[in-house]
Amino acid sequence: MTFFEFAINYKLIAFVLLLMNVTVDRNSGFCWGVVRAVDFAEAELSGSEKLYSLGDIIHNPMEIERLAQEGLSTIHHADFERIAEENKASGIQTKILIRAHGEPPSTYKKLQELGLEVIDATCPVVTKVQERIKKFYDKGFQIVIFGKKDHAEVIGLRGVVNDEAIVVKTVDEALAKIKHDKPTVLFSQTTMDKPTFYAIRDALKLRIKDFVVGTMEEDALEFHAKDTICGQVSGREKKLIEFAAANDAIIFVAGRTSSNGKVLYDIAKNTNPNTHFIEMEEELNPEWFDGVTNVGITGATSTPMWLMDRVKDAIYMMCGEPEKAELLPVIA
Repeated sequence: MTFFEFAINYKLIAFVLLLMNVTVDRNSGFCWGVVRAVDFAEAELSGSEKLYSLGDIIHNPMEIERLAQEGLSTIHHADFERIAEENKASGIQTKILIRAHGEPPSTYKKLQELGLEVIDATCPVVTKVQERIKKFYDKGFQIVIFGKKDHAEVIGLRGVVNDEAIVVKTVDEALAKIKHDKPTVLFSQTTMDKPTFYAIRDALKLRIKDFVVGTMEEDALEFHAKDTICGQVSGREKKLIEFAAANDAIIFVAGRTSSNGKVLYDIAKNTNPNTHFIEMEEELNPEWFDGVTNVGITGATSTPMWLMDRVKDAIYMMCGEPEKAELLPVIA
């Protein structure tokens, strides 16, 4: 064998060894509540040309675009009167879908007054949190919610207690806002992170007067901390850490407005610093894959599996292995 032949063979061997393996995390993607909401929308659109969603049905622009092509339009509270007039004029009752985040009681009341028909796709987990918060509010408890004040789910939670809840995002904020001498219950937006929730819980435990550990039903309790973070969110953390650690690079796919996406992305990034956030495949950067053999693709509970599969194909195309792509064409 000549040196030239050896060099060719050597390069071929090196190329084979450097072939990329791209894996989609099948533990990621839509949570049950999102699947349910999308199923409701698609079921309605299968028999009608139009459906309204009160707010984005999901925090993912690609899935919103897909559903828009089927006839789903996003509206806001200010559109109610207009839609009622249009329905009256056309004689066609276009329905309004309440997304998985839920809504406050005032929204349902307004829709009923205007004669607008509702498809309620509120996640049952969110409905349960609303019921539990209302129960403690009716007993005179100070309501503290760990979450984002203007997040759609939290707006609904605030609504069931006449907007008298204290919404906090940090320990310091909680300690500064609460009354330490009042019976208190702590709840959480379902998509927040557990470590911060428990840090707030522990800090409040030390300061709430006459704190007693017990169950939800015990009237003597002065302080309750109810971990209402969705199990489908928190349950992914361990598997996500394992997945991120098992790959050389991670592509995290989610809508930039996804609260849950931010939480899970931070977990992936802390585990694997070579983690990159994208919303769609056009944002991929070929430099991310230099010297990389194993690439993992994961996402939020609002990220559709079909989008992560498209990102997988896009990476193979970008890195010169189009024969591995399955959903062509991926990128124009």
